[in-house]
Amino acid sequence: MTESDTLPKLLKQAYEKYKDKKVAMRRKDLGIWNEYTWKDYYENVKYFSLGLVSLGLKPAKKVAIIGDNDVEYYVAEYAAQAAGGVVVPLYSDAGHAEIEFTVGHSESTFVLAHDQEQVDKLLKVQNALPNLRKIIYWDPKGLWNYEEPILISWEEVLRQGRKYEEEHGEVFEENIAKGKGDDLALILYTSGTTGVPKGAMLTHENLLFSTKSYLGAQGLTEEDEYFSYMSPAWMTEQIYGIAGGPYLGMTTNFAEEAGTVKEDVREIGPTIIFYGSRLWESTASTIQVKIADTAAIKRFIYRLCLPIGQKMFKLNIESKEASFFWKAVYKLAWVALFEPLLDKLGLSKVRIAYTGGTVLSPESFSFIGALGLGLRQVYGSTEAGVIAGHRDYIKPHTLGEPPPGADVKIKNGEIVVKSPGVFQGYYKNPEETAKVLKDGWFHTGDAGFFDEDVHLIFMDRVSELLKLPDGERFAPQFIESTLRFSPYIKDAMILGGKDKPYISAVIIIDYENIGKWAEDHKVVYTTFTDLSQKAEVCDLIQKEVEKTNESLPSTAKVKKFVNLHKEFDPDEAELTRTRKLRRGFMEDKYRELVDAIYSNKKDLTAEAYVRYRDGRTGKITTSVNIKSLD
Repeated sequence: MTESDTLPKLLKQAYEKYKDKKVAMRRKDLGIWNEYTWKDYYENVKYFSLGLVSLGLKPAKKVAIIGDNDVEYYVAEYAAQAAGGVVVPLYSDAGHAEIEFTVGHSESTFVLAHDQEQVDKLLKVQNALPNLRKIIYWDPKGLWNYEEPILISWEEVLRQGRKYEEEHGEVFEENIAKGKGDDLALILYTSGTTGVPKGAMLTHENLLFSTKSYLGAQGLTEEDEYFSYMSPAWMTEQIYGIAGGPYLGMTTNFAEEAGTVKEDVREIGPTIIFYGSRLWESTASTIQVKIADTAAIKRFIYRLCLPIGQKMFKLNIESKEASFFWKAVYKLAWVALFEPLLDKLGLSKVRIAYTGGTVLSPESFSFIGALGLGLRQVYGSTEAGVIAGHRDYIKPHTLGEPPPGADVKIKNGEIVVKSPGVFQGYYKNPEETAKVLKDGWFHTGDAGFFDEDVHLIFMDRVSELLKLPDGERFAPQFIESTLRFSPYIKDAMILGGKDKPYISAVIIIDYENIGKWAEDHKVVYTTFTDLSQKAEVCDLIQKEVEKTNESLPSTAKVKKFVNLHKEFDPDEAELTRTRKLRRGFMEDKYRELVDAIYSNKKDLTAEAYVRYRDGRTGKITTSVNIKSLD
């Protein structure tokens, strides 16, 4: 294991070990997988770093990056840090206001932009960013005729970097050597679940602690293939992809574009995959719908083999040895169902699959585990890195155990953590820092407890744990994740507590799956809004809610629900960029609907904006049905 104390030193060590002997990265361009050795990786970082220095990048200055996961994204981050800079990652779907706030608040002097789309966003707000010196783009398509002096291409920066090396010798290596573990490496902006995003300041030591302590205990090796899919603006990708690749020596793979991820995953066949819990839930739903729509013989094989997978998964999580009979039967089930099914998903070679972001329901976890994937749940935060995660002992209803070196406790019902991974505070925000960082302990704001095996069990945000008038407490997020296990429910928001005497649900239908169901059952519809309010669809969702209620205690059962006439949208601030509900904002936005649910109305007239198949948009008025399960 390496003792490098900064990310650039980590990369340099990987380069010295592998050079041209091993592939560091692989990216698909125009249908062809291009490979980059560790030497290619290191030299691109070198010349881009020197190019930034030649343009005026100084130590401790900020460099923002916006774009999809790509070779250039990784190179740019290491290059900026090698020059002593601090990287500020942004989500690729960030809008103008978010970009203006993040780049402006962080005082970034350079911004790396993927393509024309991102460049256009930046040019629109550049007058509000007085510190911005250059916008560097790495995909020139559509930008050939742009003449703004603030723009410069990736290739031109590399050219200037090579020239700078000729004039200054081994300054790149000297810059790397100057770096220290307590130097600031990143400012990661929080998702803004409870308000304005805050910039969490993370040192190299903070980042490397989670990488070394958690990934180092996972049994990963240099032979593993990792598929980079999560945004580097999310802490998880920083740990697994950006730091994990050089630390473990494993190969990182990139999709050709965001829309080809599923196809590219299948072609590569990664051995390590990390999907957010929403994507795992979507995967489980897709499988169930496609199986229901397939030939009778395939449905028979599925119904025959799935219980075998469930039996083996149960034995595995109970650490019990399967008998010869069950091993033999499982091999047959693997050939008949699990291997071809996972191959369709591009997951047939996966050794370890991870889930994170929000808690995956036990139902979804067990379903994915029954397919033969070694699924492990990871819990962490921007401010503290990995706080807990499964290792060898898997328990579907828990988050696993704290990594070595992390002290995790429950204080007044709240999860608190002290470790070398805990951040340095919020950038230019000492008031918010003081609220969550007390005597070295980071207060997560999450409620939880430890079970008898010292596995952490997450309940919900402390602020979102609700208490019914009878005094019973419940966790909305747990019910929401259970509802999302249904192939017909894409999302849900649970209501209750305070002046609300029972639990209700605002449900977002899965438009694709229910659209297929509607076609099969000859239900005619025009738009999402129209489909969501069809009587047949309301009846279908009611059955799904009733199934969920069967697994819930009596005080936590859903008594009413509505199918919302639109999807939750991060561009409307209903969700964060990591797809977490902004619950307080949502209850205020849909106050009229919430009041209608708890005033015993049977419907509510609501306005909705719809986009038709020919591209036109329109505003319609629709009646939203309020359904009771009594």
